[in-house]
Amino acid sequence: MAGHSKWANIQHRKGRQDAVRSKLFSKLAKEITVAAKMGDPDPDKNPRLRMAVKEAKSQSVPKDVIDRAIKKSQGGDAENYDEIRYEGYGPNGVAVIVETMTDNKNRTASTVRSTFSKNGGNLGETGSVGFMFDRKGEVTYPASAGDADTVMMAAIEAGAEDAESTEDGHVIYCADTDLNDVSNALEAELGESESTKLVWKPTTTTEMDLESMQKLMKLVDALEDDDDVQRVTTNFEASDEVMAQL
Repeated sequence: MAGHSKWANIQHRKGRQDAVRSKLFSKLAKEITVAAKMGDPDPDKNPRLRMAVKEAKSQSVPKDVIDRAIKKSQGGDAENYDEIRYEGYGPNGVAVIVETMTDNKNRTASTVRSTFSKNGGNLGETGSVGFMFDRKGEVTYPASAGDADTVMMAAIEAGAEDAESTEDGHVIYCADTDLNDVSNALEAELGESESTKLVWKPTTTTEMDLESMQKLMKLVDALEDDDDVQRVTTNFEASDEVMAQL
């Protein structure tokens, strides 16, 4: 299993403002509603819903908001959302994947394209950057879950592919189709995880300097500000010095 990689998803940077947090809650609730509508409203019988609820809890979404989102899926007035992935390039040629849930494809496509153009990027065709990423399941644990060896052994026994440990915590990767089984096995061994979700993990990265990172953050912020956008992933890599200056 590989050692710690330097790539990171911008959406996890610290210091989110309350307004952004409120928008995040709304997007997590939308994922719960869609997952519940597509399958069983009981998280124990619906792996996608179970992961959506777990992710919402990890972001401190209140229980009543979660319950309301599930209940909404059972009503006749629940919106129908299409899941659409957009791919493009940001500043310095960095790859960007934008995952959306929308009830109006034309509106979302127009907004995403415009946002790329206004922020130094270019929207590409589907698949234009996807080959630079692998679809993986990701389970994260705090450092208190155990030392690197303990977590590595638990990951291997659970059927995971990779585990990375730092002083900040542990990140365990598995095949996307194995996420539910692997997360259940890990919880039996290590307890409740901090986060369990599907991610796009870069296989190649693009080095960014301070100016490029500032432009990239502006693009990502603008994309994430769109209510139709669920998450944004990039393959940037930046030195600790650059990250410290942001």
